[in-house]
Amino acid sequence: MPFGEIVCGAPGSGKSTYCYGKHQLFTALQRPISIVNLDPANENIPYPCAIDISCLITLQDAMDAHGLGPNGGMLYCMEYLEANFDWLESRLHELGKDAYVLFDIPGQVELGTNHESLKCIIQRLSKIGFRVRVSIRDVIGLARSLTAPFDLTASRSTFV
Repeated sequence: MPFGEIVCGAPGSGKSTYCYGKHQLFTALQRPISIVNLDPANENIPYPCAIDISCLITLQDAMDAHGLGPNGGMLYCMEYLEANFDWLESRLHELGKDAYVLFDIPGQVELGTNHESLKCIIQRLSKIGFRVRVSIRDVIGLARSLTAPFDLTASRSTFV
């Protein structure tokens, strides 16, 4: 059964940096890891992507095609991914049943507070067999960890 870690947090909180750091750690330990970029606005990805939503849809494409602004475009992209979940599911199956997968998701607060698509996508990951952990990147916690050398837990995590 694959294990998934959903990395979420505010824009600029270090989600992609965390994913890259975890990729470096796992690579050094010679452990397999795959990273899935689910942020259609992330054009500067520092890590190697196993799956990239921009192969399905980009924020710019959604904005241009539907006359949306950045927030509306982001909501549309998540709705599009939800409607095309089979695209994601087929690529996840290619990673293998013992995969450790990081999901780098967008930081827009609307996606978690008053919009259902991202929640539905996460629920569907559980339904297809992923054990899912949510790791919340916290800028304040990160700042504290930089000033307290023994407190390296700049995230809050929970299992779904």
